[in-house]
Amino acid sequence: MNVPFFIARRYLFSKKSHNAINVISTISVCGIAIATAAMVCVLSVFNGFGGIVESMFSVFDPDLKITVKEGKVFDYHTPEFEKALQVNGILIISESLEENALFMYGESQVPVLMKGASEEFKLMADMEKLLLDGSFKLREDVVDYATLGSGLAVTLGARPGFVNPIEIYVPKRNVGVNLANPAAAFTKGYVMIGGVFSLNSPEYDEQMAIIPIQLARDLFGYDKEVTSLDIQLAPHVSAGKVKREIQRALGDNFVVEDRFEQQRESYRMLQIEKWVTFLILAFILLIAVFNVVGSLSMLIVEKRGDIKSLQNMGAPGQLISRIFLYEGWLITFTGIITGIVAGLALCLLQQYFGLLRLSNTPGAYIIDAYPVIVKIADIAVVFAVVSLIGLLTVLYPVNSLKKELKQ
Repeated sequence: MNVPFFIARRYLFSKKSHNAINVISTISVCGIAIATAAMVCVLSVFNGFGGIVESMFSVFDPDLKITVKEGKVFDYHTPEFEKALQVNGILIISESLEENALFMYGESQVPVLMKGASEEFKLMADMEKLLLDGSFKLREDVVDYATLGSGLAVTLGARPGFVNPIEIYVPKRNVGVNLANPAAAFTKGYVMIGGVFSLNSPEYDEQMAIIPIQLARDLFGYDKEVTSLDIQLAPHVSAGKVKREIQRALGDNFVVEDRFEQQRESYRMLQIEKWVTFLILAFILLIAVFNVVGSLSMLIVEKRGDIKSLQNMGAPGQLISRIFLYEGWLITFTGIITGIVAGLALCLLQQYFGLLRLSNTPGAYIIDAYPVIVKIADIAVVFAVVSLIGLLTVLYPVNSLKKELKQ
């Protein structure tokens, strides 16, 4: 039997009078539990917001995206690409050509980011879920259509069903502007309005228009070039494995990015906010853990009689100090386990019942309640960090007792 652990457990869990030391020990457990639960909840909420961001950008951010390392456009009709695009796991390949242009509709003139998309884009992107008006289409018969971001549609004053087309003006490449005839320096095109989408992101809603890629090539003076190849993978295929195989086939002249790398800045900021908040909570936890130092120090003072009795029975100083070491660790781990269980319970309640709401007005935000996604890795990090802080903090009063027993 582990005698120090048995005695420490008796000190903590046995029936005893409710004196100040017992109250402080209970407060210490509660403090660690509350801080631990807060860590679990905060990390899970940030994971939830990360999931919302990922779902919002999933339409325009494919599983894998291939771009050229230097320059803007490239022709992928090469032996290297033929080999790369035959990698197992690739389901759909969509061409994309993005450039800036000027849209004119009535009296409105707006610079836009024009995305030329191939027909495969319809299969990759579930655009119907994002449409506010009209339908998503690129070309019907001889008519080209544009799908506009909601903010762009408002700025232009255009919507599906209007009979007048949008005028597109694109500067000609390698052609200077003739002041006597400025219009000669621009290529002009027309598109009808097919639909209006919303991604709840100004970058897309205020600036983007999706048009057929062949029209984009005609306007920008390209033949087969693209700015990117968008790849959708088959279900349950490892994006990392396919990415490495494609990158190996293409070499260093091209960049293959997964969904997280395509939105690197957004995810990086979210992760920075997440872990900075975690560090702040860890600092609060450190303050809470110092209650363990106080309760342990007072317990040592209260148990002077027990310490003397153990010494008279021949107990070495190492055994006695280990009793209080285990006592501190038991307080810490009781708080950790209680906090993790409480945090998980709160996360489940929030996930299924939406107790904390972003607004009392339904539909005011993308979601009505704080999103929650619990990750095992985060729970492990919380357990490790809280355990480390608790274990190290307990060493101070125990080392003081060791020095005293040696004298």
